[in-house]
Amino acid sequence: MTGKEILHKMKEKVGLGSSDPDSGKGKSKISKHVTHGYHLVKGKSNHAMEDYVVAEFKQVDHHELGLFAIFDGHLSNSIPDYLQSHLFANIINEPDFWTNPTNAVRKAYEATDAYILEKAVDFSHGGSTAVTAILIDCKKLVVGNVGDSRAVICRNGKASQLSIDHEPSVERKSIEDRGGFVSNFPGDVPRVDGQLAVARAFGDRSLKKHLSSEPYVVVETIDDETELVILASDGLWKVMSNEEAVESIRHLKDAQAAAKHLTEEALKRKSRDDISCIVVRFL
Repeated sequence: MTGKEILHKMKEKVGLGSSDPDSGKGKSKISKHVTHGYHLVKGKSNHAMEDYVVAEFKQVDHHELGLFAIFDGHLSNSIPDYLQSHLFANIINEPDFWTNPTNAVRKAYEATDAYILEKAVDFSHGGSTAVTAILIDCKKLVVGNVGDSRAVICRNGKASQLSIDHEPSVERKSIEDRGGFVSNFPGDVPRVDGQLAVARAFGDRSLKKHLSSEPYVVVETIDDETELVILASDGLWKVMSNEEAVESIRHLKDAQAAAKHLTEEALKRKSRDDISCIVVRFL
């Protein structure tokens, strides 16, 4: 075995990464039962991969934070790439992060979007959805999202959605109040101004007057009945229900294998979109 191969093995063992950039795993240092794994698959479209993932544990101010996110770009990979590098730092650096994480997530999402719009010349057109989850000391989970990337938790065998799919048909009134419209033409799904199939997103400067970047945020306590959390882009959720996703991986104790299984199942069900998935296991 070469030195490079040994280094990869050592990294995998301590959860620092894997030899495959589209798949990886890690584990908590304060709870041996808490692990995570992720897997990404490029869709059938002609453009480059537009899904970006964050999945890591890190020490911050004497706390352990599990940082998990799916950023699903549309007409852009520069914006999800920027979010991957900066959004969590912006959240954690909010002055009230430790005392009011819900407010910190809201402020950081909107401040990050404002920066992206201000520097639009540095970014391509298009935008990105996001779902983020911050696990604080393996006890509290703070989830935020804009768009249709989704977070689902399983407790005692029951699946519950932690995020909101921000659909134009549901938010029609607020879009129209901003001067926009929702139309199914062209295509077969409701779109903001006939263009974008989500009502909230980062970027999308040309549509921003009619879009929101305000996230839905929820805080969940991790208890003894919490089995796992799934974060995934809509490439998975277009072809699987929350319950189907949970049931298909409950028996898999390896989080990376579980994430890979979900992406493979989505492909079997003819999903053509980019598919990215993170699984965090608590048992």
